[in-house]
Amino acid sequence: MKYLLVIGDGMADYPVAQLDGKTPLEVAVKPNIDLIAAKGQSGLLKTVPEDMTPGSGTAILSVLGYDPKVCYSGRGPFEAAGRNINLNKQDVAFRCNLITEKDGRLADYSAGHISSMEASQLIDSIKQELPKPDNVDFFVGLDYRHFLVVRDYLPKEIVYCTLPHNAIGEKISDIMPRAESEDARVLQKDMQNMILDSKAVLENHPINVARKDAGKNVANMIWPWGGGRVPTMPTFMERFGVSSAVISAVDLVKGIGVYAGMKVIEVPHVTGMYDTNYEGKADYAMKALEDFDMVFVHLEAPDEAGHAKDCELKIKTIEDLDKRLIGRIMDKVGDNVTIAVLPDHPTPLKIGTHTRDPVPFSIYSPAKNGDSVKQFDEKSAKKGRCGSIQGEDFMRLFLDKPVKA
Repeated sequence: MKYLLVIGDGMADYPVAQLDGKTPLEVAVKPNIDLIAAKGQSGLLKTVPEDMTPGSGTAILSVLGYDPKVCYSGRGPFEAAGRNINLNKQDVAFRCNLITEKDGRLADYSAGHISSMEASQLIDSIKQELPKPDNVDFFVGLDYRHFLVVRDYLPKEIVYCTLPHNAIGEKISDIMPRAESEDARVLQKDMQNMILDSKAVLENHPINVARKDAGKNVANMIWPWGGGRVPTMPTFMERFGVSSAVISAVDLVKGIGVYAGMKVIEVPHVTGMYDTNYEGKADYAMKALEDFDMVFVHLEAPDEAGHAKDCELKIKTIEDLDKRLIGRIMDKVGDNVTIAVLPDHPTPLKIGTHTRDPVPFSIYSPAKNGDSVKQFDEKSAKKGRCGSIQGEDFMRLFLDKPVKA
């Protein structure tokens, strides 16, 4: 048996008033995902432990059968691995957004979803002009997502930085990096200075002048967050005895794949946004199933729509995932493939950020009978045969085998 796992990042939601109390998953036209639910077995999955910050890092590790309390050291090192940035055990890697600061407040966590071409020039200027300690390096990533790496950082405590997508409208002075121990306060001060000094480097950069003239949000400040060290975790093969591959445009997801020993498959023209190459992901996934036992396909677009609180766009991204990716796969897949579809976590339109609420899932296996569920959404999944399960149990259910210790 082969296995295909499809995650629509942030698809789950709360009831929306403008949708007459329904969720985007209930309203979206998604016949292919609904067919998986109708032919398969459904349930609810708790992906984020109560005492952990809800996010794709912790949630996807849970979906893949790992305990995030053990394996999740911070978002930065996973994303760095996704960009082939080498880290040693003493290095600390942070995600580093380009943000929009306005009137002393964090106005936009993505600087208007600045393009990778524009952003690379801004990060180059940061690398060349920003005053910084000798052991700090910056690396270019994708669109607004970049990296700050602190080499050979010895203190045990890692400076905490506010998640920018959770702090829209907050005063910059209120959400600066912070530390508890005296040893870590040196880095705390350095990071605060780099954030503030970055505005002088970026504010009047030609890229930002052109963006301002075009009525776009400027990328006038850096924002590090999600710091962590290299994680320790077994490979997916060691854990389950299954060869695996991952397809995603998002560095975090690719980095999880790297540390899990998965083959990272690059698909042309993927963006991590609503304009991504859905068809390419479908075609590359089908090809990968010829060589690997399990293929994990991740789509970021619904999450970005949730952060933007754009109801119409969120519905569109779900429908595009259904028609252009899953539908394309369903037209070609044979009777030897088990398919699962689910979000990693909710990103409700009402609040525009992640929550740790359980998410719906459906698993269709040609070798098993379905249950009474007829469509894929939050309410329907509650009636599924699988019931409510915890994150690590999902992969055991999906692969129909026990988890290795």
